[in-house]
Amino acid sequence: MSKNFEVSALLDYYGTLLTDKQREAVEYYYNDDLSLGEIAENLNISRQGVRDSIKRGELVLFEAEEKLGLLKNSNALQEHLREIRRNIDIIDELNIKRYRSNDINESIKVILKELEALGDL
Repeated sequence: MSKNFEVSALLDYYGTLLTDKQREAVEYYYNDDLSLGEIAENLNISRQGVRDSIKRGELVLFEAEEKLGLLKNSNALQEHLREIRRNIDIIDELNIKRYRSNDINESIKVILKELEALGDL
């Protein structure tokens, strides 16, 4: 995972732990791809102040992730859900080719509905 994507994802989980200036600076830098000069102008602070806010914000985000692991756990959960989905497709294909079971079809529908509720689909 690239640092830009990781910091952006960490903002979603831990952004409220940052000061308003830190959060704005990090969002501008990582989400809006603004330069330090552009951010300095938007926040009415120096370029060095922007850089310091971003670095402090990154530190808070990475420390929070190290302690709580929300992003890591979410990524692992998403991978497990993708694996479940892949296996559902295999079962569905086998059912179509071999078994033609309505019970299996209904069970697949229930599982897919539960995955949708988890936001997988």
